[in-house]
Amino acid sequence: MTSQNKSVTVIGAGPGGYAAAFYAADLGMDVTLIDKEINPGGVCLYRGCIPSKALLHAAKVINESKEAKNWGIEFGEPKINIDRLREWKNEVVNQLTGGLGIVSKQRKVKYIRGTAAFINSNTLEIKKTDGSTENHQFDNAIIATGSVISTIPALTIDSKRLLNSTSALDLPEIPGSLLVIGGGYIGLELGSVYSSLGTKVSVVEMMPGLLPGADRDLVSHLSKKLDKEFEKIMLKAKVVQMKEAGKKIKVKIETENGTEEQEYDYVLMSIGRKPYTKGLGLENAHINVNERGWIIANKQMKTSAENIYAIGDIVGEPMLAHKASHEARVAVDTIAGEKVAFEPLAIPAVVFTDPEIAWAGLTENQAKEKNINYEVAKFPWAASGRATTLGRSDGVTKLILEPESQRIIGIGICGPGAGELIAEGVLAIEMGANVTDLKLTIHPHPTLSETIMEAAEAFFGQSTHMYKPKRKK
Repeated sequence: MTSQNKSVTVIGAGPGGYAAAFYAADLGMDVTLIDKEINPGGVCLYRGCIPSKALLHAAKVINESKEAKNWGIEFGEPKINIDRLREWKNEVVNQLTGGLGIVSKQRKVKYIRGTAAFINSNTLEIKKTDGSTENHQFDNAIIATGSVISTIPALTIDSKRLLNSTSALDLPEIPGSLLVIGGGYIGLELGSVYSSLGTKVSVVEMMPGLLPGADRDLVSHLSKKLDKEFEKIMLKAKVVQMKEAGKKIKVKIETENGTEEQEYDYVLMSIGRKPYTKGLGLENAHINVNERGWIIANKQMKTSAENIYAIGDIVGEPMLAHKASHEARVAVDTIAGEKVAFEPLAIPAVVFTDPEIAWAGLTENQAKEKNINYEVAKFPWAASGRATTLGRSDGVTKLILEPESQRIIGIGICGPGAGELIAEGVLAIEMGANVTDLKLTIHPHPTLSETIMEAAEAFFGQSTHMYKPKRKK
């Protein structure tokens, strides 16, 4: 691969942007990376994936200390130092973003702090954080500006007690009560953190179930647990009005049974994210966007401008850091002259609640919507020796197969550590493995990973730890 004398400017230093910049530098390109933060990292590291997982780990420790009572080990009530917890979360963020800053310098990436807008398809205007402005010429550019928090204008009130996914991570205090608007993964993850800290958490969700995009048999285990841990879960419901009432927020909620009013110490609005194109000057570079505001890019991540690429949240769903990182490599390889395309068979999704939920490839919901013929093989964690030793039988592993070839086309896992287990399923899908391949792959015992093997065995009615003969057709 020859890429000398090629230059690339990357706008946005999140998991897509810095992955693109670092890979381009590794290939010998002249690289400029533009972002307003002091170091690369983007929303994921500064205000998203990483700080939320740090807090979720703390929540896991608290929950496990309570569960240990069932095994004959009792701990006292945890003493939570909210200031130290906040500091620790910030230390994690600073360590990782600082590390990326060092790696950026090691790779000789020119890092400019500021924001950028297109003047034309070869020139950017960069407004630096020090107040100065400069015009920047480029041969190739990669847009990786990501997404921002979605809001409901009619429900937006000027109150510090109305949180979003960023301000909720700052842990203003441990509130007595919290209402989460939106039963998606961000709301449930943050709600789980506050619940573990002692907050009475309620959730309001417009759809009939939590995590609307996930298969119901995976979500059912989480729903049962949250029903016990959360104060209230309101489905097929929506918030129609909010107003500050002293040190609380008064909320009017429409449910199937009518309208009710409740007061909460804090409200967390978590209804998703939208692409961030504000001030980019896309029209000046003749870059097309669709009706939802996403930049239109082809399988090489190339936009309607021949020398400008776009990756990550800015080009559409799924809005996931690991998707952005892989799109980054495709864009850079294309600039380097390689024949590549972003055509994954499976992009894993993980919800870091307790239990975790992860899936990849085709879901049952998608198969039904598209009228795709499929078969399912399941293994309940209640029959798993390792899950039993953890005191956690609230899980399931399932495989979705193409009936004729018995090829794995989807996988779903619910249970502790599902996010770590899903990668085997992703590899199986990408490599075209069939259910026999998984069945004959020796898995270590006792582990949670062998639930994948046993799900494959269950397809043939031969699961060692579960008696379920295969139905005769």
